[in-house]
Amino acid sequence: MKRDMVLRVVAKLLIPFILLFAIYVQFHGDFGPGGGFQAGVILAAAMVFYAMIYGLDNARRVLPDWLVESMLAAGVLLYLGVGFAGLLLGGNFLDYFVLDRDPVAGQHRGVFWIELGVAITVCGVMLKIFYLFAARGQDEA
Repeated sequence: MKRDMVLRVVAKLLIPFILLFAIYVQFHGDFGPGGGFQAGVILAAAMVFYAMIYGLDNARRVLPDWLVESMLAAGVLLYLGVGFAGLLLGGNFLDYFVLDRDPVAGQHRGVFWIELGVAITVCGVMLKIFYLFAARGQDEA
């Protein structure tokens, strides 16, 4: 795709809007359809689009393998951290009401952090799968 200037320009224009839409879906997940899973997939799709237009090597420079693998663990640890925070504050595992003095605010805070953990994990898993499949034929050449 190095010679196809139209695709490169369109990608440069579209990728920020795709990322913005992923952030919207993440933050809107409390109030309507959407949330962590959808936002994670949209974030990963933006990176896959970038890799298809600019090449896998450039994509791996933007989000290297060590960072993608760290995303896998960080999202799960964030999810577990919210769950154990509920336990430490006297509630049940993933009991959001104890996360703030106001139970409604605690509910919003807990859902936000859980959905963020899901988004990070899903994005990392999708990118790791893409990196593995996209690099399959390169080692044999």
